[in-house]
Amino acid sequence: MAIGSNRQVAVLALVAGLAMPVAMHAQPGIFEGSGDVGTVLHKGSVDYDATRKSYKITASGENVWGTSDAFYFVWKKVSGDVSISADISFANASGEAHKKAMLMIRQSLDADSAYADVAAHAVGLTSLQSRDEKGGATHEVQANVSAVPKHLQITKRGAYFYLSLAGDGETLHFAGPAMKVVLQEPFYVGIGVSAHNKDAIETAAFSNLVITPLGPATGKGTLYSTMETIPVASTDRRVVFTAAERFEAPNWLKDNTLLYNSGGHLLRVPVDGGKPVTIDTGTINRINNDHVVSPDGTMIGLSDSSAPPRQSLIYLVPITGGTPKKMTGQAPSYLHGWSPDGKTLAFCGARNGNFDVYTVPAAGGEETRLTTAEGLDDGPEYSPDGQYIYFNSVRSGSMQIWRMKADGSEPEQLTDDEYNNWFPHVSPDGQRIAFISFDKTVPAGQHPPDKEVVLRMMTLNNKRITVLTKLFGGQGTINVNSWAPDSRRLAFVSYQYVQ
Repeated sequence: MAIGSNRQVAVLALVAGLAMPVAMHAQPGIFEGSGDVGTVLHKGSVDYDATRKSYKITASGENVWGTSDAFYFVWKKVSGDVSISADISFANASGEAHKKAMLMIRQSLDADSAYADVAAHAVGLTSLQSRDEKGGATHEVQANVSAVPKHLQITKRGAYFYLSLAGDGETLHFAGPAMKVVLQEPFYVGIGVSAHNKDAIETAAFSNLVITPLGPATGKGTLYSTMETIPVASTDRRVVFTAAERFEAPNWLKDNTLLYNSGGHLLRVPVDGGKPVTIDTGTINRINNDHVVSPDGTMIGLSDSSAPPRQSLIYLVPITGGTPKKMTGQAPSYLHGWSPDGKTLAFCGARNGNFDVYTVPAAGGEETRLTTAEGLDDGPEYSPDGQYIYFNSVRSGSMQIWRMKADGSEPEQLTDDEYNNWFPHVSPDGQRIAFISFDKTVPAGQHPPDKEVVLRMMTLNNKRITVLTKLFGGQGTINVNSWAPDSRRLAFVSYQYVQ
């Protein structure tokens, strides 16, 4: 029987002499109830096949997105950590390309409820979506797959949700997308379908469905690093690749590949995903997350601590790999900027116990000190026109974003807010800067890993700041300039401990 027909359920209720909400009578399979959420033109239904233990949902609904949802939901109430997994398939390939079949964990049955879900789209897109507060906007992280995988899972661990998947012949594995949503117990766990068209009706099937209560987390779990990109127009994140290791700090090259560091080495991976390739850097093998590509794309400047006494020095290496050339004699030195004419490197150096901004000729020569304020000045990066150097400084009492003329004169504070702000990265078109923000529980002079951080963006002509995304990250997330050459996207690294 199709659960969801008001007439059928009402008749059953009358016969039983009960006066309960309609959804409370609908108990398909392992679930407690079902019904339409939000405003729909055509009532949905669910068919449960007890023999196959499968569910077929037919639904209307405009979408599950924005600040309000419209879909059919089959649910049960639970508390604690939990996962739900299933095979998902659509009844037909025609109709709406972005019709959605979802594994969902939701605070309430309100249309604007906070939630997280794994959404399989008929077009092949698979993503982790979330609304982190009632009435807030929906955001997503897209998995790097071109077709809906055979098996999908959403896992809740504390306030974090993450997506796992398995293709044909694969075991279930973490796919990279992770987001934070704080839910109060109990909450709803279930499956849903939205037609993505208020006038349409679409059907999807869920089989091999399992809801698994999870015991207390033991230890931190396995650390995964995930390379992601984000368009500044939509802020819909997309996974490039993920791995059970710590990697950091992508540079976006003109050939649409990303450079990053891991395990003391420099690697390269296509933006669209693929197998990373290690770049030969000769005798240096303690590369850290401060590296910069030359304006003409032929060289890479690296910060490395291979030489005794294991403090960071700056080297230049051909972009395709080769013998490193040492550029600084004093340590530590951390490279962050390269002038647009290719003639000058800008770096953070610690000299006599004080961290300041320095420059050194790219052809070799003596370093020049540009800042003299007490405390930490870090992250120097040139504007595309070469007029300014952007940097972060604690000189105002907290870590904020500043800029100065390229010769070190006329310092100007750009941010002054409730965050400690680090590593300003100027877009290639010179219109924006992106930076990472830590809350004030993190000391102003530190940018540690494994923190809840915010990637933010300032439009330079009006100093307006907007949020790009919130994530679990910090050190390694966006230490270097990772703008795409067309200034439309950014690359960054998020982190997640997976049990």
